[in-house]
Amino acid sequence: MQNRHTFTYAGRGWAGSGGPAGEPRGAPEVLLQPGRLQLRDVEEDQVVAVFVVTFDPRSGNMVEWCLPQDIDLEGVEFKSMASGSHKIQSDFIYFRKGPFFGLACFANMPVESELERGARMKSVGILSPSYTLLYRYMHFLENQVRHQLETPGHYSHLAAFYEDKKGVLHAGPGRGGSLPPVYWLPSIHRYMYPEMKITHPAGCMSQFIKFFGEQILILWKFALLRKRILIFSPPPVGVVCYRVYCCCCLANVSLPGIGGTIPESKPFFYVNVADIDSLEVEVSYVACTTEKIFEEKRELYDVYVDNQNVRTHHERLQPLLKLNSADREKFRRLNEQRQMLLYSQEVEGDYNPCEEDLFVLFFLEQNNRIFQTLMEVSASQDKTLTAEHARGMGLDPQGDRSFLMDLLEAYGIDVMLVIDNPCCP
Repeated sequence: MQNRHTFTYAGRGWAGSGGPAGEPRGAPEVLLQPGRLQLRDVEEDQVVAVFVVTFDPRSGNMVEWCLPQDIDLEGVEFKSMASGSHKIQSDFIYFRKGPFFGLACFANMPVESELERGARMKSVGILSPSYTLLYRYMHFLENQVRHQLETPGHYSHLAAFYEDKKGVLHAGPGRGGSLPPVYWLPSIHRYMYPEMKITHPAGCMSQFIKFFGEQILILWKFALLRKRILIFSPPPVGVVCYRVYCCCCLANVSLPGIGGTIPESKPFFYVNVADIDSLEVEVSYVACTTEKIFEEKRELYDVYVDNQNVRTHHERLQPLLKLNSADREKFRRLNEQRQMLLYSQEVEGDYNPCEEDLFVLFFLEQNNRIFQTLMEVSASQDKTLTAEHARGMGLDPQGDRSFLMDLLEAYGIDVMLVIDNPCCP
């Protein structure tokens, strides 16, 4: 059986919200990000809004205070305080609100108050055009939510923080893509606070590997195919938001012209029932939720991840759930490289590159190798993709046949797949 597809070389400009953070400040850099690359100035870390969300025993979740006062924060009261949070003492949550990304820190404090039913719960959060630098404010937000619990109604530190870090939005002429252009006028104030302890997602990649094990290769294929991936977990949800981020990082491709005909890999981070309408129109995303009701709404996702259980209700995608010999070989090589890196760090004290860089580059190189081969075959005279090509891409000619067919269709690549007989090379 032969399959023909059309490949489009016309790419679109690298854009998006950023990638793995932890970069030095001051100079523009090329940053890896889920599915894209972006050249941007790391100084542009202004915030759009600062807010305090509280749980009222009579009214439920509500925005207690915010700056600026006229910004639309509808739904943020639920995004920044995950369903089920009353069972835990503290958490942090990444989420999306329109074109912006948010980070909120939640805390739950016992109080001797019948009016508050024995518990006071609040979240303090910010919105920004990029999620890559939100982690810089984690410690500040953790301190502020504790401050709000102990002395409610005192917002002077939050107001000063906003005045220092705020960006000013202006409506620009013309709109590219689905989001409005954002123009930032940096604040003239110098930062008023001493250097904050940085709570960086260091180690999130290694935790991701340890948690999913070989199944990261299954998630890698779904991420590269831009499937709608929903991760369920009870609170706390902060570590699950990092899994969303890691999952998106599996789909990095840096070859020009790749991805021009396919949606970018979007990290939606935490979602709840209020996001159902927006998820219904998305063709590609990675998100997490604490709400079990999503499992029943199969029209909203392609892949459902519950703990370490990865599954899909689409019959066509079922073959991708099976690990093959090439998958196990990739996982072995990844672990081998990790062990070599850890050894060099221990013996030589060389911590550059870090484990996070190794993880991202491992899959970037794997993805580039696949698409470089597919582009070369597409440009050849006979356009024939053979078992030898598949092995050269690090794939199993038989076990990855379904994945290859889906990949060719998703990216519109014009080749003939002639991997039919398991007996023949």
